[in-house]
Amino acid sequence: MIDYNKIATQVLDTEIQGLSELKEKLLSDDTFGRAVDLLLRRRGSIVVTGMGKSGHIAKKIATTMSSTGSRAFFLHPGEASHGDMSIISPDEVIIAISNSGESRELSDIVGYAKRFNVPLISITRAADSSLARAADVSLVMPAVPECCVIGKAPTTSMVQTLALGDVLTVILEHANQLTPDMYKSWHPGGKLGASLVRVADLMHTGNELPIVYEDNDFEMAIIVMGRPVRFGCVGVVDDTGKFVGILTDGDIRRQVCNGLAGKKMREVMKENPFTVKADTLAAEALRLLNEKQIQTLFILDDSGKPVGIINFHDLLKSGIA
Repeated sequence: MIDYNKIATQVLDTEIQGLSELKEKLLSDDTFGRAVDLLLRRRGSIVVTGMGKSGHIAKKIATTMSSTGSRAFFLHPGEASHGDMSIISPDEVIIAISNSGESRELSDIVGYAKRFNVPLISITRAADSSLARAADVSLVMPAVPECCVIGKAPTTSMVQTLALGDVLTVILEHANQLTPDMYKSWHPGGKLGASLVRVADLMHTGNELPIVYEDNDFEMAIIVMGRPVRFGCVGVVDDTGKFVGILTDGDIRRQVCNGLAGKKMREVMKENPFTVKADTLAAEALRLLNEKQIQTLFILDDSGKPVGIINFHDLLKSGIA
């Protein structure tokens, strides 16, 4: 009977060892720094290439770099040899990935890089390989055994390569001074884009704001609540326009027996309600609504004045949840 837990432990331990030794090797000399310097000084794009399993990893590295602000693309070695090589200019930097460093499919790209003086970074396990010798900078990964039963299928080596790609990507993110707003602009669709939407992108403003003054009679709140755009509440401000409280339709139902007619808003409003700022992430606003079991949030500026309102349905329609 197969001991699944034992196998899982062995695989993970081996891959952890691979990452640990990679970490030590990266920091052991200036090779890694020279590779980073080539990437930071480039004027064009980063061309990531590889064949087979290395190609799949190369494609992931390229797409992650591209999605976080660094111009990068994957170039298939076969397509490069059949007409796509011309998209590589001397302004680019090539990252070529090959575990053995002897992938013959990469030879045309390597030759092109040398002929047109295109900077070439290799990622390989073989320091004396053809690819490593041809590269301007060769990042040589430590030869920790593959997890495969026969020790041949790329497993540990692919984890190392993927991690190294992540390291380079995050360094470039810092160089690009990546911000959530930048990331959002590159991911407008789906959950990624929705998760970075801010309250300011969704809130109702201007005449849609249900606002009354604390000196207004209770009846004014009923009138404002009855407007075409309904939020089931009104915000209460003082004579300077500062937000001081809220009155919901639930509050009205609970106090209806207390003789509300003729009372001032300051007498019936709920003080210190939950509010957010316009730059709050919509996902955070949704978390607050769920946690406090409320339906609506007023948005205040830095002076404490209401500038908008948002409710649970606005957030649902935006795709946050």
